[in-house]
Amino acid sequence: MADIQKLKKIASQVRRDIVRMVHACQSGHPGGSLGCTEFIIALYFEIMKHDKSFNMDGKGEDMFFLSNGHISPVWYSVLARSGYFDVAELATFRQIDSRLQGHPATHEGLPGIRVASGSLGQGMSVAIGVALSKKLNGDDKTVYVLTGDGELQEGQVWEAAMFAPHHKVDNLIVTVDYNRQQIDGPTSKVMSLGDLPAKWESFGWDVMVLEKGNDMEAVINGLKEAKSRLGKGKPVVILMKTEMGFGVDYMVGTHKWHGKAPNDELLAKALEQLEETLGDY
Repeated sequence: MADIQKLKKIASQVRRDIVRMVHACQSGHPGGSLGCTEFIIALYFEIMKHDKSFNMDGKGEDMFFLSNGHISPVWYSVLARSGYFDVAELATFRQIDSRLQGHPATHEGLPGIRVASGSLGQGMSVAIGVALSKKLNGDDKTVYVLTGDGELQEGQVWEAAMFAPHHKVDNLIVTVDYNRQQIDGPTSKVMSLGDLPAKWESFGWDVMVLEKGNDMEAVINGLKEAKSRLGKGKPVVILMKTEMGFGVDYMVGTHKWHGKAPNDELLAKALEQLEETLGDY
C-alpha cells in the first residue's frame, strides 16, 4: 500500500528542484514538468519494477520512455531522488558538458535514459518497439510512455496508434498529459484535438480517462487499473487530465510557463509555496 503522504512530500521537493533548475540556467520547461510530477513519482516510487543500478537493455524490468522530452526537469529530479545518480548533479542542468541536457540524451551516459527524446512524435514508436521486443523475448514486464496532448498533433503518433493494436502490443501503457496547453496557447485554439477518447477507441485501444492527474492517490490507482487491463490483446492509453504549472499559483493552467524561466523574485515566490522535504541540492 502506497504511503501517500510520503509521496506527496517527495512531490513537493521535486517541484522545488524543477523551479530551481530552470531558474539557475534561465532556460527550460517548468509548466509541463510541474503538471506531471505526480505521474513520474508514482511510476518510479510505487508502480514500476526497476533497477536503479541501471542497464540499457532493461531486461526483466519495467521501462519508461519520455516522449515529450522537454519536461526533462521532472524526470531528472525523480531519477536523482530515486537513486539513479547523485542529487547534487541536478545543479548542472543545461550547462555545457552536463549529462542533464535540456532534452534527455544518451551520449553522456546518464543513468535512467535509454533514448534521446524531445523531437516530438517519436516516443510511442520507440516504446512499441521495446514492448514487442519484450514479448518476443518472453519478458513479462511492462513498457510505459508519456506523451503530451499537443504532441498528438504529430502524424507519427497516429501511425504508432494504428500499429500497436494491430500487432496486439498488450504490454504497453501510453499516458497522455492532457493539460490542454501547448507552447503557443490552448490546444483548442492551436489545433483542436476533438473527441480524444473516441479517437483512441476507434484505433483499437483500451481507453481510460484519469480525471485527477495531480492527485497522487488517483494517479497510482489509475496506473494500477491500467496495468490490470494488460495482456488482453490491446494496448492501454490513459488520458490524464493535469494542470500545467500545478503547485505554483502563478504558473497554473497557462501555456505562458511552457518554456519560460522564473526570475529571482518569482523563484522566491514559488519556493514559498513548496515545502522543502528532502533537502535542496
